[in-house]
Amino acid sequence: MARNTPEAAELTQLLKTGPFHLALRSALSVRGLALNRVQHKLAQRGIKVGVTSLSYWQQGARRPQRPESLRAVRALEEVLELPERSLHRLLVPESGTRADGDRPSARSYRALVEPADALQQLFTELETPADDGLHTVGHHERVRIGPRRELNARESVQVVRAHRDGVDRYVAIHRGDVGCDPSRVTVRAAENCRLGRVRGDAEAGVVVAELLFDTRLRAGDTHVFGYVFEDGTAGPSAEYFRGFRFAGGQYVLQVRFDETALPVRCRRFTQSSAGAPRGGRQELTLSGRHRAVHLVEQGVRPGIVGIVWDWG
Repeated sequence: MARNTPEAAELTQLLKTGPFHLALRSALSVRGLALNRVQHKLAQRGIKVGVTSLSYWQQGARRPQRPESLRAVRALEEVLELPERSLHRLLVPESGTRADGDRPSARSYRALVEPADALQQLFTELETPADDGLHTVGHHERVRIGPRRELNARESVQVVRAHRDGVDRYVAIHRGDVGCDPSRVTVRAAENCRLGRVRGDAEAGVVVAELLFDTRLRAGDTHVFGYVFEDGTAGPSAEYFRGFRFAGGQYVLQVRFDETALPVRCRRFTQSSAGAPRGGRQELTLSGRHRAVHLVEQGVRPGIVGIVWDWG
Protein backbone atom coordinates (compact mmCIF):
# COMPACT_ATOMS: atom_id res chain seq x y z
CA MET A 1 0.00 0.00 0.00
CA ALA A 2 1.21 3.50 -0.84
CA ARG A 3 2.84 5.34 2.03
CA ASN A 4 0.91 8.60 1.44
CA THR A 5 -2.59 7.19 1.92
CA PRO A 6 -4.93 8.24 4.76
CA GLU A 7 -4.40 4.78 6.30
CA ALA A 8 -0.63 5.27 6.29
CA ALA A 9 -1.01 8.74 7.84
CA GLU A 10 -3.20 7.25 10.57
CA LEU A 11 -0.53 4.61 11.26
CA THR A 12 2.15 7.29 11.56
CA GLN A 13 0.02 9.12 14.09
CA LEU A 14 -0.75 6.00 16.14
CA LEU A 15 2.93 5.08 16.32
CA LYS A 16 3.50 8.44 18.02
CA THR A 17 0.55 8.46 20.41
CA GLY A 18 -0.60 4.85 20.80
CA PRO A 19 -2.37 2.94 22.10
CA PHE A 20 -0.34 -0.14 21.24
CA HIS A 21 -3.19 -2.38 20.07
CA LEU A 22 -4.53 0.24 17.63
CA ALA A 23 -1.05 0.93 16.26
CA LEU A 24 -0.52 -2.80 15.69
CA ARG A 25 -3.95 -3.19 14.09
CA SER A 26 -3.29 -0.25 11.79
CA ALA A 27 0.14 -1.59 10.78
CA LEU A 28 -1.34 -4.97 9.89
CA SER A 29 -3.99 -3.25 7.77
CA VAL A 30 -1.56 -0.93 5.98
CA ARG A 31 0.85 -3.76 5.18
CA GLY A 32 -2.01 -6.06 4.14
CA LEU A 33 -0.72 -9.04 6.10
CA ALA A 34 -2.97 -11.75 7.56
CA LEU A 35 -2.12 -12.99 11.04
CA ASN A 36 -1.08 -16.45 9.86
CA ARG A 37 1.32 -14.82 7.39
CA VAL A 38 2.76 -12.66 10.16
CA GLN A 39 3.16 -15.74 12.34
CA HIS A 40 5.07 -17.47 9.52
CA LYS A 41 7.42 -14.49 9.05
CA LEU A 42 8.09 -14.38 12.78
CA ALA A 43 8.84 -18.09 12.81
CA GLN A 44 11.41 -17.54 10.05
CA ARG A 45 13.15 -15.19 12.49
CA GLY A 46 13.07 -17.75 15.29
CA ILE A 47 10.13 -16.11 17.11
CA LYS A 48 7.22 -18.36 18.10
CA VAL A 49 3.90 -16.54 18.63
CA GLY A 50 0.47 -18.04 18.15
CA VAL A 51 -2.13 -16.52 15.85
CA THR A 52 -4.45 -16.29 18.85
CA SER A 53 -1.93 -14.21 20.78
CA LEU A 54 -1.44 -11.87 17.82
CA SER A 55 -5.18 -11.50 17.55
CA TYR A 56 -5.50 -10.69 21.25
CA TRP A 57 -2.71 -8.11 20.97
CA GLN A 58 -4.38 -6.22 18.13
CA GLN A 59 -7.76 -6.34 19.88
CA GLY A 60 -6.36 -5.01 23.13
CA ALA A 61 -7.60 -8.10 24.97
CA ARG A 62 -4.05 -8.94 26.01
CA ARG A 63 -0.83 -6.98 26.14
CA PRO A 64 2.74 -8.18 25.46
CA GLN A 65 4.53 -8.07 28.79
CA ARG A 66 6.92 -10.99 29.18
CA PRO A 67 10.48 -10.63 27.83
CA GLU A 68 9.84 -13.14 25.05
CA SER A 69 6.68 -11.26 24.04
CA LEU A 70 8.57 -7.97 23.91
CA ARG A 71 11.21 -9.64 21.71
CA ALA A 72 8.36 -10.69 19.42
CA VAL A 73 7.18 -7.07 19.27
CA ARG A 74 10.66 -5.98 18.12
CA ALA A 75 10.52 -8.66 15.41
CA LEU A 76 7.02 -7.46 14.45
CA GLU A 77 8.47 -4.04 13.72
CA GLU A 78 10.78 -5.64 11.16
CA VAL A 79 8.04 -7.78 9.63
CA LEU A 80 5.67 -4.83 9.35
CA GLU A 81 8.39 -2.49 8.05
CA LEU A 82 8.05 -0.09 10.98
CA PRO A 83 10.68 2.21 12.50
CA GLU A 84 12.86 0.55 15.12
CA ARG A 85 11.28 0.51 18.61
CA SER A 86 8.14 2.27 17.33
CA LEU A 87 5.81 -0.42 18.72
CA HIS A 88 8.07 -1.38 21.60
CA ARG A 89 8.13 2.14 23.08
CA LEU A 90 4.32 2.13 23.31
CA LEU A 91 4.74 -0.72 25.80
CA VAL A 92 8.02 0.26 27.46
CA PRO A 93 8.88 3.98 27.14
CA GLU A 94 12.49 5.06 26.65
CA SER A 95 12.76 5.71 30.38
CA GLY A 96 12.41 1.97 30.87
CA THR A 97 9.24 2.29 32.94
CA ARG A 98 6.46 0.12 31.70
CA ALA A 99 3.56 2.11 30.32
CA ASP A 100 0.30 2.19 32.26
CA GLY A 101 -2.17 0.21 30.19
CA ASP A 102 -2.42 1.82 26.75
CA ARG A 103 -2.14 5.37 28.05
CA PRO A 104 0.59 7.28 26.21
CA SER A 105 3.39 8.63 28.37
CA ALA A 106 2.39 12.08 29.61
CA ARG A 107 3.83 15.19 31.22
CA SER A 108 2.03 16.57 34.27
CA TYR A 109 0.07 19.81 34.17
CA ARG A 110 2.32 21.01 36.97
CA ALA A 111 5.28 21.01 34.58
CA LEU A 112 3.42 22.97 31.92
CA VAL A 113 1.19 25.53 33.62
CA GLU A 114 1.86 28.16 36.25
CA PRO A 115 0.56 28.56 38.89
CA ALA A 116 0.09 24.81 39.11
CA ASP A 117 -1.52 24.82 42.57
CA ALA A 118 -4.41 27.03 41.42
CA LEU A 119 -5.03 24.79 38.43
CA GLN A 120 -4.96 21.66 40.57
CA GLN A 121 -7.55 23.19 42.92
CA LEU A 122 -9.87 23.93 40.00
CA PHE A 123 -9.44 20.38 38.71
CA THR A 124 -10.31 19.08 42.18
CA GLU A 125 -13.52 21.13 42.18
CA LEU A 126 -14.48 19.57 38.84
CA GLU A 127 -13.40 16.11 40.04
CA THR A 128 -11.09 15.82 37.04
CA PRO A 129 -8.77 12.77 37.30
CA ALA A 130 -5.04 13.06 36.65
CA ASP A 131 -5.57 11.01 33.49
CA ASP A 132 -8.66 12.31 31.71
CA GLY A 133 -8.46 9.47 29.20
CA LEU A 134 -7.80 11.71 26.17
CA HIS A 135 -4.84 12.84 24.14
CA THR A 136 -4.89 15.42 21.36
CA VAL A 137 -4.14 14.31 17.80
CA GLY A 138 -5.00 17.62 16.12
CA HIS A 139 -5.60 21.18 17.31
CA HIS A 140 -6.22 24.37 15.31
CA GLU A 141 -6.26 27.46 17.48
CA ARG A 142 -6.94 31.09 16.52
CA VAL A 143 -6.14 33.95 18.89
CA ARG A 144 -7.47 37.49 18.37
CA ILE A 145 -5.63 40.49 19.81
CA GLY A 146 -7.81 43.59 20.21
CA PRO A 147 -7.24 47.35 19.74
CA ARG A 148 -6.02 47.76 23.32
CA ARG A 149 -3.41 45.05 22.65
CA GLU A 150 -5.52 42.72 24.80
CA LEU A 151 -6.22 39.04 24.22
CA ASN A 152 -9.77 39.39 22.93
CA ALA A 153 -10.65 35.76 22.26
CA ARG A 154 -9.26 32.35 21.35
CA GLU A 155 -11.08 29.76 19.26
CA SER A 156 -10.19 26.08 19.17
CA VAL A 157 -11.11 23.15 16.95
CA GLN A 158 -9.65 20.06 18.59
CA VAL A 159 -9.39 16.37 17.68
CA VAL A 160 -8.85 13.96 20.55
CA ARG A 161 -8.46 10.21 20.85
CA ALA A 162 -9.56 8.22 23.88
CA HIS A 163 -7.00 5.86 25.43
CA ARG A 164 -9.53 4.30 27.80
CA ASP A 165 -13.25 3.48 27.68
CA GLY A 166 -16.03 5.68 28.99
CA VAL A 167 -14.63 9.17 28.33
CA ASP A 168 -17.39 11.72 27.77
CA ARG A 169 -15.85 15.14 28.47
CA TYR A 170 -12.82 17.38 28.11
CA VAL A 171 -11.64 20.10 30.47
CA ALA A 172 -10.31 23.15 28.61
CA ILE A 173 -7.92 25.60 30.29
CA HIS A 174 -7.64 29.35 29.71
CA ARG A 175 -4.85 31.33 31.35
CA GLY A 176 -5.42 35.05 30.98
CA ASP A 177 -2.83 37.80 30.95
CA VAL A 178 -2.09 40.05 33.94
CA GLY A 179 -5.32 41.65 35.09
CA CYS A 180 -7.60 38.93 33.71
CA ASP A 181 -10.97 38.73 35.50
CA PRO A 182 -12.16 35.10 35.27
CA SER A 183 -15.70 36.12 36.32
CA ARG A 184 -16.02 38.10 33.07
CA VAL A 185 -14.50 35.50 30.76
CA THR A 186 -17.16 33.84 28.59
CA VAL A 187 -16.89 30.23 27.41
CA ARG A 188 -18.89 28.99 24.42
CA ALA A 189 -19.25 25.44 23.15
CA ALA A 190 -19.05 25.82 19.36
CA GLU A 191 -19.59 22.32 17.94
CA ASN A 192 -19.99 18.68 18.97
CA CYS A 193 -19.98 19.52 22.67
CA ARG A 194 -21.95 21.47 25.25
CA LEU A 195 -20.79 23.55 28.15
CA GLY A 196 -20.71 21.98 31.60
CA ARG A 197 -19.28 23.46 34.78
CA VAL A 198 -16.94 26.47 34.66
CA ARG A 199 -14.56 27.44 37.44
CA GLY A 200 -12.06 30.29 37.78
CA ASP A 201 -9.31 31.54 40.06
CA ALA A 202 -9.21 35.35 40.25
CA GLU A 203 -5.72 35.59 41.69
CA ALA A 204 -4.19 33.30 39.07
CA GLY A 205 -6.35 34.55 36.18
CA VAL A 206 -7.18 30.96 35.20
CA VAL A 207 -10.48 29.54 33.92
CA VAL A 208 -11.27 25.87 33.38
CA ALA A 209 -14.37 24.71 31.52
CA GLU A 210 -15.97 21.32 31.23
CA LEU A 211 -17.01 20.42 27.68
CA LEU A 212 -19.47 17.51 27.48
CA PHE A 213 -19.56 15.24 24.41
CA ASP A 214 -23.04 13.65 24.75
CA THR A 215 -21.40 10.33 23.89
CA ARG A 216 -19.09 7.93 25.69
CA LEU A 217 -15.91 7.21 23.76
CA ARG A 218 -14.29 3.80 23.72
CA ALA A 219 -10.52 3.37 23.68
CA GLY A 220 -9.31 4.33 20.22
CA ASP A 221 -12.34 6.48 19.34
CA THR A 222 -11.74 10.02 18.09
CA HIS A 223 -13.89 13.10 18.63
CA VAL A 224 -13.86 16.53 16.96
CA PHE A 225 -15.18 19.52 18.90
CA GLY A 226 -14.85 23.28 19.06
CA TYR A 227 -15.00 25.91 21.78
CA VAL A 228 -14.28 29.60 22.37
CA PHE A 229 -12.94 31.61 25.31
CA GLU A 230 -13.90 35.30 25.07
CA ASP A 231 -11.68 37.37 27.36
CA GLY A 232 -10.72 40.98 26.73
CA THR A 233 -10.53 41.65 30.48
CA ALA A 234 -6.75 41.89 30.92
CA GLY A 235 -3.99 44.32 30.06
CA PRO A 236 -1.68 44.15 27.03
CA SER A 237 -0.82 40.67 25.81
CA ALA A 238 2.70 39.88 24.63
CA GLU A 239 2.59 36.12 24.01
CA TYR A 240 0.41 33.07 23.61
CA PHE A 241 1.48 29.49 24.18
CA ARG A 242 0.07 26.03 24.75
CA GLY A 243 1.38 23.15 26.83
CA PHE A 244 1.24 19.59 25.54
CA ARG A 245 1.23 16.63 27.91
CA PHE A 246 1.48 14.00 25.15
CA ALA A 247 3.72 13.64 22.10
CA GLY A 248 2.28 13.46 18.62
CA GLY A 249 -0.44 15.27 16.74
CA GLN A 250 -0.52 18.45 14.71
CA TYR A 251 -0.88 21.89 16.25
CA VAL A 252 -1.69 25.04 14.29
CA LEU A 253 -1.62 28.40 16.08
CA GLN A 254 -2.68 31.62 14.39
CA VAL A 255 -2.50 35.01 16.12
CA ARG A 256 -4.37 37.87 14.45
CA PHE A 257 -3.94 41.52 15.46
CA ASP A 258 -6.28 44.49 15.27
CA GLU A 259 -5.31 46.89 12.50
CA THR A 260 -4.83 49.69 15.05
CA ALA A 261 -2.44 47.66 17.23
CA LEU A 262 0.28 45.89 15.27
CA PRO A 263 3.45 44.42 16.82
CA VAL A 264 6.90 45.26 15.51
CA ARG A 265 8.30 41.73 15.86
CA CYS A 266 6.92 38.19 16.26
CA ARG A 267 8.79 34.97 17.10
CA ARG A 268 8.01 31.32 17.62
CA PHE A 269 9.45 29.63 20.72
CA THR A 270 9.47 26.32 22.59
CA GLN A 271 10.06 25.28 26.21
CA SER A 272 10.51 21.87 27.78
CA SER A 273 8.61 23.03 30.88
CA ALA A 274 7.11 26.18 32.38
CA GLY A 275 10.29 27.15 34.21
CA ALA A 276 12.82 26.12 31.56
CA PRO A 277 14.73 28.47 29.24
CA ARG A 278 13.07 29.19 25.93
CA GLY A 279 14.54 27.82 22.73
CA GLY A 280 13.50 26.94 19.20
CA ARG A 281 13.20 30.62 18.34
CA GLN A 282 12.17 31.53 14.82
CA GLU A 283 11.21 34.89 13.32
CA LEU A 284 7.63 35.08 12.00
CA THR A 285 6.51 37.55 9.34
CA LEU A 286 3.28 39.44 9.91
CA SER A 287 1.07 39.19 6.84
CA GLY A 288 0.08 42.65 5.68
CA ARG A 289 -3.48 42.01 4.58
CA HIS A 290 -4.58 39.62 7.32
CA ARG A 291 -2.39 41.06 10.11
CA ALA A 292 -1.60 37.57 11.36
CA VAL A 293 1.25 35.19 12.10
CA HIS A 294 1.08 31.45 12.54
CA LEU A 295 3.03 28.31 13.31
CA VAL A 296 2.46 24.68 12.39
CA GLU A 297 3.85 21.81 14.46
CA GLN A 298 3.39 18.51 12.60
CA GLY A 299 4.34 16.31 15.54
CA VAL A 300 4.38 18.10 18.86
CA ARG A 301 6.59 16.99 21.73
CA PRO A 302 5.62 17.11 25.41
CA GLY A 303 6.28 20.67 26.49
CA ILE A 304 5.33 24.17 25.41
CA VAL A 305 5.14 25.90 22.04
CA GLY A 306 3.98 29.42 21.35
CA ILE A 307 4.39 32.85 19.78
CA VAL A 308 5.79 35.97 21.47
CA TRP A 309 5.58 39.51 20.05
CA ASP A 310 7.03 42.95 20.79
CA TRP A 311 5.05 46.18 20.79
CA GLY A 312 6.65 49.34 19.43
